[in-house]
Amino acid sequence: MTPLMTNLHETTNFIKSKVKETATTAIILGSGLGNLSTKIEVDFEIQYKDIPHFPVSTVEGHKGRLILGTLNGKRVWVMEGRFHFYEGYTPDQVVYPVRVLKLLGVQNLLLSNAAGGVNVDYAVGDLMILRDHISLFTINPLLGKNETELGTRFPDMSEPYAHSFIQKAKTIANANGIKLHEGVYVGVTGPTFETRAEYKLIKAVGGDVVGMSTVQENIAAVHCGMKVFAISVVTDLGIREDNNVITHEEVLEAANAAEPKLTLIFSELLKEIA
Repeated sequence: MTPLMTNLHETTNFIKSKVKETATTAIILGSGLGNLSTKIEVDFEIQYKDIPHFPVSTVEGHKGRLILGTLNGKRVWVMEGRFHFYEGYTPDQVVYPVRVLKLLGVQNLLLSNAAGGVNVDYAVGDLMILRDHISLFTINPLLGKNETELGTRFPDMSEPYAHSFIQKAKTIANANGIKLHEGVYVGVTGPTFETRAEYKLIKAVGGDVVGMSTVQENIAAVHCGMKVFAISVVTDLGIREDNNVITHEEVLEAANAAEPKLTLIFSELLKEIA
């Protein structure tokens, strides 16, 4: 067994020793989107720092806690905060929790993130379902020796985000009067926000939003055989003619404002798929 798989099994066995039963669906919450966890009937929670081999969140807006509980009548794992390449973590470390969740029995992964709006029809506070992504500006987490226990050497990425989940989410949004876009997320390393020329490049290659997370997690999840769904909260507008300046505080404020809509969609979708 490789060192990575040894660590993954040690982490998984530690968590399994703390819980009576697991869940088949997990949610990873991005910047400013942690309030969803307040809706959960918590059975088990633990700080990332107390989990063997787990990374630790360093970004404001990421609480750094793993929760198992019930949301809308369904069992679910929730990660309050994720890990980013720009924090100094390797791609293997960024996706380590996704692989742990897989070994815990998770089959469905719901992702949220805060993203910069590139599509000129988007406004701050809008929600965008990820139909696809562009990963050319990030480092693929599957580089190196393939772990056959996790997945195949060359995973198919023709449907990175499950079409069936997208259709269910659209139905939920329509029934609750929530405006949803559907588009392409472009993943970048960060931590700098993009220059105006970079925003124009991202728009030219087909991106609707841009962000610093999600893509590596998605690749690892698809590699593991999970079905994935993801939503971006548009927290800033990066390609405009005025001299707008983007700050992390504004990103968190916009994410917090959009959080109730995201919580409703995730909780209703959970009821459909779990």
